Amino acid sequence: MISSDRVEGLPVFDLHGKRIGKVERLMIDKLTGQIAYAILSFGGFLGIGEDQYPIPWSMLTYNEKPDGFQVDITEEELKNAPKIEPGENWEQTTRTRNQDVYDFWEVRYYWIVDSDNP
Repeated sequence: MISSDRVEGLPVFDLHGKRIGKVERLMIDKLTGQIAYAILSFGGFLGIGEDQYPIPWSMLTYNEKPDGFQVDITEEELKNAPKIEPGENWEQTTRTRNQDVYDFWEVRYYWIVDSDNP
């Protein structure tokens, strides 16, 4: 287990161990209680000009060495991924926007309950 305040700020690495960003915040679905996204910040300098990308939580794997999360994505894929535009409020995002992100990453929707696997 890890508390949310310890997740925020953790680095995110690609599968080759290259740091590609950090976890900016977690987004929790109020209806299901599940973590929908980790908002990944990437680029910029000293926090200025960073882009933020919603990455489905199921794509991140915690790794003790290095202490952070790993994702099976490249920097190039991240650059082409849906991102949070300046001034966009992801706390009021729609299910359609969620679907766009999950479809881009080809990840199963977290809000669909599988009756064979509750």
